Amino acid sequence: MTHNAGPDAPEQQRPARRPAKWRTRRPFPPGMLVAIPTVYPVASTVFRLRYRHGERIPPAGPVLVVANHVSILDPIACARLIFDNGRFPAFLAKESLFKGVLGPLMRAAGQIPVARYTSHARGSVSAAQKALGEGRCVVIYPEGSVTRDPDWWPMQARTGVARLALTTDAVVVPVAQWGPHRVHDYHTKKWHLRLRAPADYLVGEPVDLSALRAEVRAGRPLTGDLLREVTDLIMARIRDQLGELRGEQPPSTFHPRPSRDLPGASEGAA
Repeated sequence: MTHNAGPDAPEQQRPARRPAKWRTRRPFPPGMLVAIPTVYPVASTVFRLRYRHGERIPPAGPVLVVANHVSILDPIACARLIFDNGRFPAFLAKESLFKGVLGPLMRAAGQIPVARYTSHARGSVSAAQKALGEGRCVVIYPEGSVTRDPDWWPMQARTGVARLALTTDAVVVPVAQWGPHRVHDYHTKKWHLRLRAPADYLVGEPVDLSALRAEVRAGRPLTGDLLREVTDLIMARIRDQLGELRGEQPPSTFHPRPSRDLPGASEGAA
C-alpha cells in the first residue's frame, strides 16, 4: 500500500506536484484548435480509455513516446493518452495523410509527415529531431504499420526510433496499447463498430540510454547493429508491457516484417 506524505513531512519526501496541464501543453499549435474539438469527443465515444501510469509521461521537455501498433485507430486513442496527461502529441504519420484538405490541418497541428519507402525518409527523422529539440512530445510507431502478427504481438520494428533516441536528449517512454483493434481489425479489414470499446494503455518507465548516448557523442558510429540493438531493446520493453496488459506471456521474438520493401526504403527511417 502506498501512503502519501503528510503536510508536515520533510520536503524531500513529498511527491512532486505536476504543474497544471494547460501550463504544460505548450507550445500550442494553431491546428489544435480544430483537432481537439474533433479528436477528443470521437475518442471518448469510440473508446473507454484506461491508463496505467500516465504520470510517467514527463510534463515538460522533449519526450519520445514509443508505442506498438494494433489498429489504424491507434493515433486517436493515443492522442487522448498524451493530451490527458498534459502534453500535445506530434505523431510521425505517413505522408499520404498530408495530402488534400487534411494536409494543412495536420501541419498546423504540428504533425510530422513520413515519406516511407523513399529517399526522403531520413528527412522525417530530421523533422522529429527538430521537434524534440524544441521540447515537444513526439509519438512514433516503430513498426511502421499495424503489426502482422496474427496474435497482435509487435512485429520487428524499423530502426528510426533508435536514431531518434540516441541523437536527442528526449525521455524515451515505452507505451503498450491494447484494444483499438477490436473496433477495426486490420487483418480482416473489417469494422466492428461499438460504443466505448475498452482501450488499455500501460506507460512504462523511461528507457535509460544515457551510457549509449554518451558513447555516440564521443564518436561511436550509428551502425546498423547498434540501431537494431537499441530498437529491439525498446520494443522488448513494450512487448513485455503488452503481456502485462493482456495477462499473457509474450513471445520471445518479434514477428517478421512484411517482405515488401520498396526501393529507397531506409533501415534508419522512422
